[in-house]
Amino acid sequence: MYAALLTLSTVSKAADLDTDKDKPKPTFVQPSFGTLVLPSFTYSDNRLTYAHVFGAIDAGFFSPKPGGGYNGKTDMDVLAYSHFDAWTYGTNFLLVGLSKSGLNDPAGPCTNAGVIQDREGSVSADCAGATDIYGLIRSTIGFNEIFNTHKFTWGPLHDVSLEVGGDADSGNTYFDSAKRQFVAGLQFAFDLPYRGYLDIAPLWKNELGHNAYTQCGSIFAHPAPACNIDGNAHYQDTWALEINYYMDLGFLPQSIQYFSISGRAGIYGPKGPFQGIGGQESTKTEINTEPVRITFDAGKALLGKASAHEVDLWAAYRYWQNQYGEDADSAPYNCTVTTNGVKVSTNSCTASSLATGVTVKF
Repeated sequence: MYAALLTLSTVSKAADLDTDKDKPKPTFVQPSFGTLVLPSFTYSDNRLTYAHVFGAIDAGFFSPKPGGGYNGKTDMDVLAYSHFDAWTYGTNFLLVGLSKSGLNDPAGPCTNAGVIQDREGSVSADCAGATDIYGLIRSTIGFNEIFNTHKFTWGPLHDVSLEVGGDADSGNTYFDSAKRQFVAGLQFAFDLPYRGYLDIAPLWKNELGHNAYTQCGSIFAHPAPACNIDGNAHYQDTWALEINYYMDLGFLPQSIQYFSISGRAGIYGPKGPFQGIGGQESTKTEINTEPVRITFDAGKALLGKASAHEVDLWAAYRYWQNQYGEDADSAPYNCTVTTNGVKVSTNSCTASSLATGVTVKF
């Protein structure tokens, strides 16, 4: 569930909670012939973030509304550490976060909040909110830096890099999630006005996962052999596109130049069918975005330019469609339920939410 805050994604850079990394541009290395130049770090940045998300989702967890329909939203508190560094030949970004959900996204052994049951089938209530730990790393190696050239710089294009990375997740919901994701591809880095940047990375993605909800013996699983024997999901390789941008609002009057804008998007192609509740279930393109985040540089505003971005206050809008690749329109029991032959959305696979937080640099 914590991937909703990334970019990584990203988010995912995923993700990402810290898209406003004040990202430097690595300098070109120009060694003399025959001289070995050891790599060195030119910049390092560590930050701690607390965030609150209003109306987050966790696919398949919902509760019935008194007047009909379903509530698939849950508030979420997040604590995250991020590290970014630039070195002679590229960059590294690491994020580790812990999220705590509200009661509408219960911890195991509670099941779907719409059908909370114990092993004997009796209805229970008021389960503790789930906890999730998510980690992400992305590393780049710049072609300009490796080949000691400017041939990969043209107009606003600053550099082209090889990018590799991975994600790992562990949650204590009834799903018992354990995501393992690997990505590799290229990153195209563009310069934006006012010390800004735009990074676009087309990637190959491989993902493994675990879902106890579909495992044989689960109270919701389809009878054997249609159920998932070990709960592990082996997905097909697919494509991904991760985008990050940042820009100071330098066009504002000098007296209020404390604001910046940033955002991210992680778009992940269908990863093939997996063994689900009703047998083979298809997946859809997943769109995990934070299209806009407005940041107020409280450090600079209160303590002066030397303390720029030491304390940031921010607010963001997030949109997540087909969470985890679940089809928001047709996946049974997770994204929709059928009552009297009518399919009704659980509102747990598409998020349109707001988030706010504080980030401290150390």
